[in-house]
Amino acid sequence: MLEAYFTLRVIDNAAFTGKTMTSWPTLEPMPNKLVNYGVTENGIAIIELASNSSGAPLEGDEVGPNTYTHEMMRDIDTAVVKARFDDDVSVILFTGNGHKFFSAGASIQMLNSVTPGFKYNFCLHANETLSRLEQTPKLVICAINGHAVGGGLEIAMACDIRIARKDSGKCGLPEINLGVLAGTGGTARLSRIIGKSRALEFMVSGELMAFEKAKEMDLINDVWDGSLEEFRQDVLDYASQFTLPYKATLAVGNIKRSVQSGPEMPFEYHLALERELQAALFNSSDAKEGIAAYVERRTPRFEGK
Repeated sequence: MLEAYFTLRVIDNAAFTGKTMTSWPTLEPMPNKLVNYGVTENGIAIIELASNSSGAPLEGDEVGPNTYTHEMMRDIDTAVVKARFDDDVSVILFTGNGHKFFSAGASIQMLNSVTPGFKYNFCLHANETLSRLEQTPKLVICAINGHAVGGGLEIAMACDIRIARKDSGKCGLPEINLGVLAGTGGTARLSRIIGKSRALEFMVSGELMAFEKAKEMDLINDVWDGSLEEFRQDVLDYASQFTLPYKATLAVGNIKRSVQSGPEMPFEYHLALERELQAALFNSSDAKEGIAAYVERRTPRFEGK
């Protein structure tokens, strides 16, 4: 059955080609001017981190290490919620300003100037923000355009798919060198992604690794060559295959919910969750369209309903 389905997809000229030439949208700053946001014509919400080493807004021709503060996390939260409630958005794409850094993590200058109580609440809010991102029923792709270290990697790990630009930087959780741990979901997510033993070694050594090695460990999905402009365009083209009408976005959301929530449950409960999510999809217009299109030997045109 699957072989027949893929044959149909190949012979139908209306099938997605992978080259939409979607253009990068005009980005507008969020309230604290630490995150830029925009939506492409085909429904990809771009969230770009943009700050200097102290975590302040960029000025003029500055490009950031994109370190984050509580104010940036509030901007991220605002952008995630904005994308979540926008029915025209199918995919969320995270990236960083410039060509050197995706994000250098939390601003050390900020951490050095606040109370332990503020630091605790800062981590708590960051955890809540990244959990909201992780649980948003839209596919989240992280375009890692440069170094992703500390909290930068923690943000990337809360995304569903991670694609890095070749030779643009390294990734790691070096918080051990500051006498602390990766407290914005780092220890929890890394151990679930690459396994407990490797994650422990990775964090207690503070190692920074090349993206190719991170791919071998399944921390990064893929590493792509090219200039920053080529990389951005390639990621946009890749993300476009998950937009309407090419993908049933309700099904994407339910698949994501099962994958994100299910492994934390006993296996039989996960199966029960899967059945309930499937039952909801069977009642959708997109499921009717997908099944009818298969029978009629045509490419489905999904509407997200």
